[in-house]
Amino acid sequence: RPGSRITMTIRVKLTMMFIAVILVANSILSLVTVHYVSRVWLHEVQNNVRLDLNSARVIYDHHIERSAHFLLAVALDQSLAEALEKKDCDELGRILRRVYSSWEMDFVVVLDASGVVICRARAPERTGDMLVDNPLIAQVMETQQAATGTIVLTDEQLAVEDGELAARARIELIASTPAELVPDSVSTYGLVAAAAVPITDHQGHLLGILYGGDLLNGRYDVVDAIQSMVFPPQSHQGQEKGTITIFLDDTRISTNVTLPSGQRAVGTRMSEPVRDAVLERGELWAAPAFVVNDWYISAYEPIRDPRGRTIGALYVGLLQEPFLHKRNIIAGSFLAFMGLATLVSLSLIFLVTKLVLRPIDRIIAMSRKMSGGDFSVRVGMHPPGEMGQLCQAIDSMADAVAQREERLTQAARQQIGRSEKLASIGRLAAGIAHEINNPLTGVLTFAHLLHGKANMDAQDREDLELIINETSRVAEIVSGLLDFAREKPVKKEPLDVNDAIRRTIRLIGGQKQFQEILISEELCEGLPVVRGDMNQFQQVLLNLFLNACEAMPNGGTLTLRTTQ
Repeated sequence: RPGSRITMTIRVKLTMMFIAVILVANSILSLVTVHYVSRVWLHEVQNNVRLDLNSARVIYDHHIERSAHFLLAVALDQSLAEALEKKDCDELGRILRRVYSSWEMDFVVVLDASGVVICRARAPERTGDMLVDNPLIAQVMETQQAATGTIVLTDEQLAVEDGELAARARIELIASTPAELVPDSVSTYGLVAAAAVPITDHQGHLLGILYGGDLLNGRYDVVDAIQSMVFPPQSHQGQEKGTITIFLDDTRISTNVTLPSGQRAVGTRMSEPVRDAVLERGELWAAPAFVVNDWYISAYEPIRDPRGRTIGALYVGLLQEPFLHKRNIIAGSFLAFMGLATLVSLSLIFLVTKLVLRPIDRIIAMSRKMSGGDFSVRVGMHPPGEMGQLCQAIDSMADAVAQREERLTQAARQQIGRSEKLASIGRLAAGIAHEINNPLTGVLTFAHLLHGKANMDAQDREDLELIINETSRVAEIVSGLLDFAREKPVKKEPLDVNDAIRRTIRLIGGQKQFQEILISEELCEGLPVVRGDMNQFQQVLLNLFLNACEAMPNGGTLTLRTTQ
């Protein structure tokens, strides 16, 4: 139904098209920008964490190197070499206790050149055991050079050095999603940052080995020192943003990552994807990872013993939530700016569309006024470009329509004048016909009376018959003129087409303009009777005959033919 259809104007179409283009373009730009910012932002943070891991590894290695340098300095002490040559255990004990107290190593041991323990700082009575299986001791015996690294000691090996170390190495494993627990619920191994240096005589012969180390299990000064050097002191909702962890295998043995209770997450384990990459394949992991109870932008690096076996990992991580919050603020600010820009753009579109299509409104208003009969109205504005050309063409068309309307009005006036003149002539002809009809009636009456006398000769009677015939013919013509000129109401009645044609021929038969025209009648007899108004039908036929006469100024043949 026409009334139920929504009219889609050109303004609505253009506006919807521009809105669709701007919304689609801004949406794509926003999505691409937000995705790019998110990726670049987190990528930069991840790169920084990767660099922080390098710094943490340098600090971790520097801690071991410092221990090695201290042991080297002690090994250069001549009194240590002399006591070792004399097997003076009391002197060796005093020297080792001094070393232990000044450097605060967890254990310090002196071995002879064959790898047999001569003296221990914390348990001087425990001697005679052989440590040639220790990779650092074996390396010093082979190269007579200092050796450093991270090694794994069993609880028995630690108990030999000091029972307190074995107890500190004991760590209960804690379930943490999504970590996977091993069947054992307690870890008894110790991860030790150790160093071994040779003790030589004046000739450079190997007299023995000075061996010491720090048990990293439960020792937090190393991770806290690395944290303070790598990360500024910042926290987020009570959690440290930057965290450091040392793993023995996949178990946290020293960390500043905390549990929800606030305790250090010692005993929790590495997530499975990280364990597969770092411990199984020996690869570096640099990606977001789930750490204990939250997501961190993290980096993991394997810790290998002197033989190259992966025995643990060093972890550096930044809490992901603060960076996601900053990213969301940046993305939200950008989206708000894009939304504001979109609103401004849409407002400008409405304004520009209104300005551009204002000539169309003028054209529509002009066309409505012209439809109402006001032909003097014009668009009245010609902006530059195609719209101005359209307005100029519309104004030119309106001028042409106005001129044509003026000509039609003049022609109509002329036609009305002619019609009025013809009507006047018709009324005059009717009056004349009445005036003629009265004498003709008298002539015809007296002619019939004379024709009825018996004393008339044949010649006179023949002349009277001629007078009667011609007078009757004149009366018939006058009667036809009266019927044709008389204004009658439209009356439809049975009509013989051939009879109407013949009556009209009698009206024009004596006219001067038809003198040079031969009228040929080819009328088909037996035509069916039609219903119509005789007077109007004769007017139509008369107009046709007059038009045909005007088309033949030099004479011709007017053929009147009817067929079934």
